Amino acid sequence: MNTITDQEFNRFQHFIFEAAGISMASSKKALVSGRLSRRLQARQLNSFTEYFNLLSSGQAKEEVQTAIDLLTTNETYFFREPKHFELLKALAQAHKPGQPFWAWSAASSTGEEAYSMAMVLADSLGSSPWEILGSDISTRVLQRARTGQFPMERARNIPQPYLKRFCLKGMDEQDGTMLVARALRQRVRFIQANLNEALPKLGTFDVIFLRNVMIYFNGDTKRQVVARVISMLKPGGHFCIGHSESLNDISDALVPVAPSIYRKP
Repeated sequence: MNTITDQEFNRFQHFIFEAAGISMASSKKALVSGRLSRRLQARQLNSFTEYFNLLSSGQAKEEVQTAIDLLTTNETYFFREPKHFELLKALAQAHKPGQPFWAWSAASSTGEEAYSMAMVLADSLGSSPWEILGSDISTRVLQRARTGQFPMERARNIPQPYLKRFCLKGMDEQDGTMLVARALRQRVRFIQANLNEALPKLGTFDVIFLRNVMIYFNGDTKRQVVARVISMLKPGGHFCIGHSESLNDISDALVPVAPSIYRKP
């Protein structure tokens, strides 16, 4: 395996900051080396400098996206930080009958968060119209999210009634996996979006989850990203961030409701 030098690592730190606004700590050097070394082999390159030059050449847009995918994949799982899903259920149950309910998983990764939200809304809203939007910068994780298929061990945090109602257990060659039911998958739409750039017209939302992603941004990037995202939150809508995150010095446009939960006046 090629060894990445400090100078090469600094170049990739700059690359991912420019591409995604992510401030990559020096402790991630081994991760960068491990994930990108496969691309050196695939491209038959001899060094990380050669790979960086390829990315910078403007001649390899697909490779640039591949590198972004490899450097931005984050851990996620079903019903992570349950209090946010309790809030979502309460909001859905209090929603005016017949009125559409729109929710956005703004850093959806492989889809577990978006599908968790979908289970709650399907259970709470009856025949009222609703939709979940999931977005991520990585095309690779979005492809996985759209399949709705996950290893069975990832289902351990799904409430049993939801697991029985909304998930199918894999059989034969699909043994050890689960599939989110088609009726639920059809209510979840995944798109690529870079939160560090101007966002496409997505509509407005009753609830937005932007969880466990701001920890990768510096202060200025956090302020810019939050401002972009909450511009799509309806007045009275709710905004959830990770429990280890805060909007202190980031935005005063929202009112705190509970730790990691905010509302737009």
